[in-house]
Amino acid sequence: MALSLLALIVVPLALTPQQVEPAPGTPAPEVASASSEPPPSDAAAPEEDADDAPVPAQAPALSQGHYEEALIAESLARHGREVEPSPEGKVLTEVLIDTEEVVAESDPYPNFLNLFHVRTREEVVRREVLLAQGAPYSLQLADETARNLRALRLFSVVRVVPLKGKTPGTVTLLVVTKDLWSLRLNSDFSAVGSLLQYLRLQGTEQNLLGRGKKLAVDFTLRLDTLSFGQSYTDPRLLGSRWSLTESAAIIVGRESGKAEGSRGSLSVSRPLFSLSTPWSVATSIAWNVETNRIYRGADIWQLPFPDGEPVPYVYRTEEVAGSAAYTRSLGLRYKWNVSGGVGAYHYAYNPPTSSNLSEAQADWFRRNYLPRAEDAGYVLLALRAFEARYEVLRDVDSYVLSEDYQLGHWVSATVRYAPPVFRDDAHFAEAGLAARYRWRWGEALTTVSAAGAIRRQLGEGAEWNNRHWAAELTQVSPKVLGGRFVARGLLDVNIDDLFDRITLLGGGNGLRGAPADEYSGKRMLLVNVEYRTAPVVIKTVHVGGVLFVDSGSAFNDRPDMVTSVGVGLRVLFPQFNVVPFRLDFGYVLNGERPPVGSRFSFAGGQLTDLRPSFLDSPL
Repeated sequence: MALSLLALIVVPLALTPQQVEPAPGTPAPEVASASSEPPPSDAAAPEEDADDAPVPAQAPALSQGHYEEALIAESLARHGREVEPSPEGKVLTEVLIDTEEVVAESDPYPNFLNLFHVRTREEVVRREVLLAQGAPYSLQLADETARNLRALRLFSVVRVVPLKGKTPGTVTLLVVTKDLWSLRLNSDFSAVGSLLQYLRLQGTEQNLLGRGKKLAVDFTLRLDTLSFGQSYTDPRLLGSRWSLTESAAIIVGRESGKAEGSRGSLSVSRPLFSLSTPWSVATSIAWNVETNRIYRGADIWQLPFPDGEPVPYVYRTEEVAGSAAYTRSLGLRYKWNVSGGVGAYHYAYNPPTSSNLSEAQADWFRRNYLPRAEDAGYVLLALRAFEARYEVLRDVDSYVLSEDYQLGHWVSATVRYAPPVFRDDAHFAEAGLAARYRWRWGEALTTVSAAGAIRRQLGEGAEWNNRHWAAELTQVSPKVLGGRFVARGLLDVNIDDLFDRITLLGGGNGLRGAPADEYSGKRMLLVNVEYRTAPVVIKTVHVGGVLFVDSGSAFNDRPDMVTSVGVGLRVLFPQFNVVPFRLDFGYVLNGERPPVGSRFSFAGGQLTDLRPSFLDSPL
């Protein structure tokens, strides 16, 4: 037991953003933030295709920056095989699986750490292989196999390599994987100076007994609450293509020490596991009962009631939602996924009795700040279209590790209709549209994203509302002095949101060096420009620097831009994490400057990955 605890301590914390989401299938009725969960692979700088990179004849030392190539060369030496330069169309006669421990012989960490990790079983890797023995070799299926394996988040390295077969005219497939440390303390956090705004610690076995299943106990600390919970994920239920995920947690008030609520979810689905999968189905149910307290910095936000004392931004939340959907997938190069579904939800929000608000204060609070209480049942129709063109890029956000990026167009359109099943005022139709296009220009990468949504209330007093749109432009430069410039511009405009979502800006959520959550409004304009240096590799640990300029405003009418400049540090431990730590220090040029210690921000991943989830899912 002591050794296992030691292993958890010496291994760097895994940085996996995992904030609790609102109940699925409904608008998110809570305060929005510039630090919304980042979706994977939405900004990157291009590099050579990792699976097409030349394989060295001899394995270079891992500390020289050839991390993945070294592993492939070692595997080729073990099997005594050679790379097949022209595999397309040749008959596949053999599939070799080569799984590497977390700590390899050439890694600068003690091998005894492998005693506390069960290496991924060969069948877990083999069942993801989409190429059939006896069929012609397909580069497209080989690349898709690698993407599926990386998406499991069990491995720091996944490479699929064609080898010369044992007989002329045949080919062998070699799948090389290197495990991530699975018995770990996952973390997600946000700190500005000495103020810890959010901390999530998750004691996790991400690869239970080497079978690819995840079991976790969960602790979340916010400024006002603690939560204790558990979760279990089985992406291949009973060896099938079905997936199961469940979670449950109890929420305790930090001041009272008493239980304030709970949250949980259950999801069963059969996802689209390949581009040729013809259908999928998904069902889910979730609940969230808690007291929400909205903070600005370290204090609860005091709202300016016009006829008396300020009103604390505190309210009671009750949310229950369920949904089911079926998807039909068409096409191969150009995908068309058509979905139909049904769902229902109950949303209720009220000031707690402990706030002791007068009737006038409570009425003013509900009309101006509380999310909209709503009970609704709905049917939906959705279309998702995209070009199935992918590239594997490296030397990007995660420095040496491979990252998958979809190029070309991506469009998602959803229409939802709610008849007056529960209440007349929950009779509406709404539509959402999200689009993205990504170009690769040599070593540069450009990504343009936009989204919009609108609702039409039906029946008596019909009107348009929930008008919301956002746009983002991200540009990654070719290499300059070994590093890259990364620039991002983001505009988020919320016009008449029934759920009264508010954006908070300042600190580590986009405007580094400013006081935490200093600026607020229903609209946001944000520009981030960074120069990311090439990493220095110290015994496989990748350390890079950042110079940055941030300029942003959270506003209701006109933006009042605040600008900061600063420097940062990025550290990646490729055996244990697939995203780096980031530590930034900012200096505000034209706004309020907090104490020096509060100008530091520390979190996981690159700042430009933080973007409103609305850009990907507007409904």
